[in-house]
Amino acid sequence: MGRKPLYVDGFRPVDGSGVDSPAMRTAVVTGAGSGLGRAIAAELVGRGYRVHVTDVDAGAADRAAAELGAAARGSALDVRDEAACRGLADSIGRTESLDLWVNNAGVFFSGPPWEQSAEMRQTMLDVNVTGLMNGTVAALGPMRAAGRGHVVNVVSLAGIVAAPGEVAYSASKHAAMAFTLGTLFDLRRSGFKDIELSAVCPDGIWTPMLEDKLDDPDAAPSFSGRLLTAEEVAKQVGGLTERPRPILIVPRWRGPALRVYDLFPRLGLRLLPLVMWDARRRQRRYKRLIESGNWP
Repeated sequence: MGRKPLYVDGFRPVDGSGVDSPAMRTAVVTGAGSGLGRAIAAELVGRGYRVHVTDVDAGAADRAAAELGAAARGSALDVRDEAACRGLADSIGRTESLDLWVNNAGVFFSGPPWEQSAEMRQTMLDVNVTGLMNGTVAALGPMRAAGRGHVVNVVSLAGIVAAPGEVAYSASKHAAMAFTLGTLFDLRRSGFKDIELSAVCPDGIWTPMLEDKLDDPDAAPSFSGRLLTAEEVAKQVGGLTERPRPILIVPRWRGPALRVYDLFPRLGLRLLPLVMWDARRRQRRYKRLIESGNWP
């Protein structure tokens, strides 16, 4: 006679047997009410994870979780709230293993820094940097206790190049990159060999973050490469959970190409008019494709 179903922190059994699978892993995804975060949550559910779908918008988190099925649970989480991040991580750690935490929540405002309000700049720092730090440190509590786990931080290609028109956003992502790699170094220095940290640096992704930027010339750098879909980036993140690496650039070739501008800033200044012209051209092309229904 089989044992009774075990309900863990609001989750229902998902293997069809009435018994929770002991092999099922647990993940948290922030900013998962829509866009890339939701796509990552869906990818992880498909890979056999229980997923805590979190978002500052509780309704969006609940709707996304409901769409993903029994292996997902939605809840509100403002990543700027350190105590809330710690509370979620600790509550999971008390009842199950916290195997994966994906810091995806982020905000983006384009424009020269002197045209942005102090509030806009501070919001990007609060969410993109402090929020990512809060989530990372919160997750490392139960992970360090267990001696294993994986934190994936969604950064951006803006974290490895000073993107014109997006410099305050880019500055926040540079900080996120430094924190991710530096924390990984400190984990190894402290003897934690089985806790991984990964920085994911995708090119521009067609999500709600960019949907109102098709006519914004300052946001043109986000369209300068190959515009990605949330699903293809999520698939890359899924693969990263199986084969961790410190940095994942999507597409891979874009990282070395963009680093040229940081290594040779005088060359970058000379090429800037051509680069921005080409980025704007690509942006207008994507607008035509999207509005005609031919992309994605």
